[in-house]
Amino acid sequence: MPKRDDVSTVGERIEVLLTELAEKADPATVELAEDLVHTMVEFYGAGLARVMGIVDKAANRDDLVTALTDDDVVGGLLVLHDLHPLGTEERVRAALDRIRPYLGSHAGDVEYHGIDDEGVLHLSLAGTCDGCPSSTITVRDAIEKAVQRAAPELTGMAVAGVAEPDAGPGGRPLLPLQSLTCPVPEEAVS
Repeated sequence: MPKRDDVSTVGERIEVLLTELAEKADPATVELAEDLVHTMVEFYGAGLARVMGIVDKAANRDDLVTALTDDDVVGGLLVLHDLHPLGTEERVRAALDRIRPYLGSHAGDVEYHGIDDEGVLHLSLAGTCDGCPSSTITVRDAIEKAVQRAAPELTGMAVAGVAEPDAGPGGRPLLPLQSLTCPVPEEAVS
């Protein structure tokens, strides 16, 4: 197995693997594998381009680390390769802190109860969010997005205090007007 940080050796290894695959697999499978490799290379290239853009804007090391970890693509790559300087719990707590002003505007809050051994995040809604008919929308549109961006490695989320939506005509849930008139601000989930 080649060293992972030797670019020319890794490039050669990829070519060898694609050639072996071409010899052993049908053309559709070879095309799929080549598409996979190209898609991954494009993704990592986009991530590196963003890193360089962030580096150009950073004033000092702390600014640089924060800017890199706050970027969705770069932060995701850091998490994927277990290089993110913050642990899962720290990232989740920071995401919840970012979403609290939005929840507070509805006299609600969210409480962190931990991450279990299976990677499931446990939360509960507090204030007017607890048991509120629009709490499902609140969780889906705000909390879940913020947490997913911060900690994509979580396997699930269990939230106490989420009310089942009221049934309307035909058994369908009624649309909560509050969620239609108060969109989640982008800065709250990024």
